[in-house]
Amino acid sequence: MWRIWLMFDPRRTLVALTVWLAVLALLIHFILLSTAKYNWIEGKKAAALDVAVTEMIG
Repeated sequence: MWRIWLMFDPRRTLVALTVWLAVLALLIHFILLSTAKYNWIEGKKAAALDVAVTEMIG
């Protein structure tokens, strides 16, 4: 394992890992916010409206 750290600079590697995980977390949260079921900002009101619109179309 220590030989891996000889190839990569530990500071740059950990900073890159932190940035990647932050971007991934934001991406997952924005994907969840775009769905009616998991949108915790709009709440039940938006989910009910989405269901009503779906029932009118279908």
